[in-house]
Amino acid sequence: MNRTDRLYGIREELRSAGPAGRTASRLAFKFEVSVRTIKRDISALQHGGFPVWARPGPSGGYVVDASATLPPVNITAAEASALASALAVCRGQPFARHGTTALTKLLAVMDERTQDQTRRLSERIWINDTVQPVPSAVLSSVEQGLQERRVLNISYLDSDEQLSSRRVDPQLLGCTGGRWYLIAHCRLRGQIRWFRLDRIQQASLTTETAIEFPVEDLGQPPPTAHPVAADPLPHHDDFLLLHH
Repeated sequence: MNRTDRLYGIREELRSAGPAGRTASRLAFKFEVSVRTIKRDISALQHGGFPVWARPGPSGGYVVDASATLPPVNITAAEASALASALAVCRGQPFARHGTTALTKLLAVMDERTQDQTRRLSERIWINDTVQPVPSAVLSSVEQGLQERRVLNISYLDSDEQLSSRRVDPQLLGCTGGRWYLIAHCRLRGQIRWFRLDRIQQASLTTETAIEFPVEDLGQPPPTAHPVAADPLPHHDDFLLLHH
């Protein structure tokens, strides 16, 4: 297990432990590292803003602030399997890893019976994964640029196999024809352009704030297209546009 995975594992272990917490020795045993390594990992989580604190005394250990844990969630096996299926279809695509993290949090607070039902049901839902995943480094930069409204530097391979460097203002992500696109204002061309994510060779964030265009100025989407909303009712100004 690499350090990134271990930090995530420690965080979720402490969340699931609730007020009981976990001792450094127990965490060290679980993750097969030294107590000293666990203490360094806890310090890294604290510096990263994760609300974990050390409880002194014989029964002490590390405890997460209650506000950082999820309450019991009344979610069915079918609902959890539906989320898992949607994430499987989107594996390697924009924001999929964040969805996987969210699903992991939900599963961690479900009772064991429902967890087992979810596992058995999910084993009987098959996905033919044929979509080419986008490199994680490119995805991470594009997601962050869109979320934080920051200019991106990209290296783009066009349909004629010509490689060019672009400086773009990310506007939205769109999926159509089985491919994901970054819709952005290209400063080289001075126009709104569609960049296929799988043709972006490299992407890096800048510190410059991106120009934000109204969604209606980005072009007319097909009548079947709609924004992905955080709730079941779509809103016109949501930040992701999904083309079916």
